[in-house]
Amino acid sequence: MAELGFSKDEIRERSRTHGLVSWDKPSSPCLSSRIAHGVPVTIKRLSQVEKAEQLLRSEGFTEFRVRVHGDLARIEVTTGELIRFIQPDLGDRVFKGFKKLGFKYITLDLEGFRSGSMNANVQIGTIVTGN
Repeated sequence: MAELGFSKDEIRERSRTHGLVSWDKPSSPCLSSRIAHGVPVTIKRLSQVEKAEQLLRSEGFTEFRVRVHGDLARIEVTTGELIRFIQPDLGDRVFKGFKKLGFKYITLDLEGFRSGSMNANVQIGTIVTGN
């Protein structure tokens, strides 16, 4: 579609017009984009991310990401949904579910969901060597 000059908004509008149920589904980039730079991308890690995000989806979250930093899972949900995690039952279910998936640490990102947040801390620079 991009090669034909369609924008994402145009594709969504045409999908809505034609009655496709997925017209307003949030975009979902490759699971490897959830893994921190420098952390090897493995089938095990990709599976952890997929299952962790399925768990959040089953709890009713709609826009979120699970970011992997080694054995730490960083949960990003929309700022409007952050408050849900203070509910004891929900937090406990998510915590236990993530632990079963093999995460040692589980964190909730208080900045909320941000597309591309894994790239925010990547610094591109020049290596300077001494004389």
